[in-house]
Amino acid sequence: RRMFPTFQVKLSGLDPLADYVLLMDFVPLDDKRYRYAFHSSSWLAAGRADPAAPGRVHFHPDSPAKGAQWMRQIVSFDKLKLTNNLLDDNGHIILNSMHRYQPRFHVVLVDPRRDSERFAHQNFKSFSFPETQFMAVTAYQNHRITQLKIASNPFAKGFRDGEPEP
Repeated sequence: RRMFPTFQVKLSGLDPLADYVLLMDFVPLDDKRYRYAFHSSSWLAAGRADPAAPGRVHFHPDSPAKGAQWMRQIVSFDKLKLTNNLLDDNGHIILNSMHRYQPRFHVVLVDPRRDSERFAHQNFKSFSFPETQFMAVTAYQNHRITQLKIASNPFAKGFRDGEPEP
């Protein structure tokens, strides 16, 4: 499934003439598995985390591109897809359901120098935004969130087709 809401970012301060690669990965926030308590509408720790899924990164499909292009408009990771299928061979990001994650955004300068590996530590910057932390679920645990997604997510059109207009 595509990640919803979509991760979007506005970039500034890049060299307009240099090439950059943009990518994302996801790191577990803790070593716990969670369950949703309906009576209190809250998440509760429910034991140790499942073994971590293989680490994968998602390259923005426009990468590499000039800094000027990245800074021209909001960059959207709307093609990024998440799965809980450990056998996925489509390159989707594999997450464990009922676990908490922090998306990380990376900007990597494409260094044209022959010995660029010597400067690798200088050629990237990573960003984490606490407001993007989320619980990976295969089904929403709150019916109001389900309705919000159906109403707001352009990819949920099939769920709206049979309903009368509000």
